[in-house]
Amino acid sequence: MVGGGAAGAAVATLLAEGGVAVELIDIKPDIGALGSGITLQGNALRVLREVGVWDEISRRGYAFDTLGLRAPDPNGTLIAELDDIRTGGEDLPATLGMYRPDLARIMVARAEAAGVKVRFGTTYTALDQDGDGVSVTFADGTAGDYDLVVGADGIRSWTRRTLGIPLETANVGMGIWRAFTSRPASVTRTDLYYGGPSYIAGYCPTGENTLYAYLVEDAQDRSTLTPDECLDVMRSLAGAYHGPWDDIRETLTDPSRINYTWFESHLLDGPWHRGRVVLIGDAAHACPPTLAQGAAQALEDASVLAELLLRESVLSDELWQEFTGRRFERAKTVVEGSLQLCRWLLAHERGDVPGLMGRISHLLMNPA
Repeated sequence: MVGGGAAGAAVATLLAEGGVAVELIDIKPDIGALGSGITLQGNALRVLREVGVWDEISRRGYAFDTLGLRAPDPNGTLIAELDDIRTGGEDLPATLGMYRPDLARIMVARAEAAGVKVRFGTTYTALDQDGDGVSVTFADGTAGDYDLVVGADGIRSWTRRTLGIPLETANVGMGIWRAFTSRPASVTRTDLYYGGPSYIAGYCPTGENTLYAYLVEDAQDRSTLTPDECLDVMRSLAGAYHGPWDDIRETLTDPSRINYTWFESHLLDGPWHRGRVVLIGDAAHACPPTLAQGAAQALEDASVLAELLLRESVLSDELWQEFTGRRFERAKTVVEGSLQLCRWLLAHERGDVPGLMGRISHLLMNPA
């Protein structure tokens, strides 16, 4: 397993619980060191329950079942309160926010408890495969033979490059400021503000005392800004939004809690495997976070892949055809929906945002 994020840790755990010997590597020295918040919708929670971490995640995170739409006016007027569709089933909340490093640590600890051998701070230098397996050479000079290699190593996947798969990752045209900070009492769910100086201004509670807030702007080079200047920019953009944003803005004081990235996207045409190496998650499909489905789609990949591998005794064309059939069109629909929201915003068009979100949510209610 290459990559110890949510998808990699989930596959590793499910396979290990099914009696498979699994080794997981990640180039980062500490899987839970970086990140702000993450929004997990019901279909993601369904897989996390399958993995066996739901109880701990529900204690650490903050669950809610509605979505607010607010106006970028002097009062932050609530325009609509929408009942979120429970895509994971009626026995799970519609949405849960949590601190991303907490999720990473919980997932890796669960994998280790299931018997997965986990190594951080390492990668591989070569994959040599034939019909019987894959020989892997690691950066420390050691080597091993495996029946299967899973590349769950993110949007700039080294595994994808090692396989020689060409895939253009496109800049969508938007950049996002994120801040992890304390949660005021006025924030009890995600509210989205469309319009004003930013395309989207939103926030998501991540625990009893924490949240992450975000502002989406035109993509631009912000790499030359100092941490203090980044904080100033985010506070300035946030000054146009009111209601709960007035409370949040007062908490934006720590430059180390601010980060800025661009929205990027790609979709690898199926199949996602080459021989005995398969790509999942952002390595195969990545979307801007406008539908908050990136982690959910990666976790669905993990669930389906583990199910098929544990069901079948050999890696066959039929297995890979089923994996592609169950995952490609679903992931494609989510990627295209996420990009459609971006296109409407960039063009300043009043698209049917609730309608698009509803259509995607109804699709996701059915397990992958």
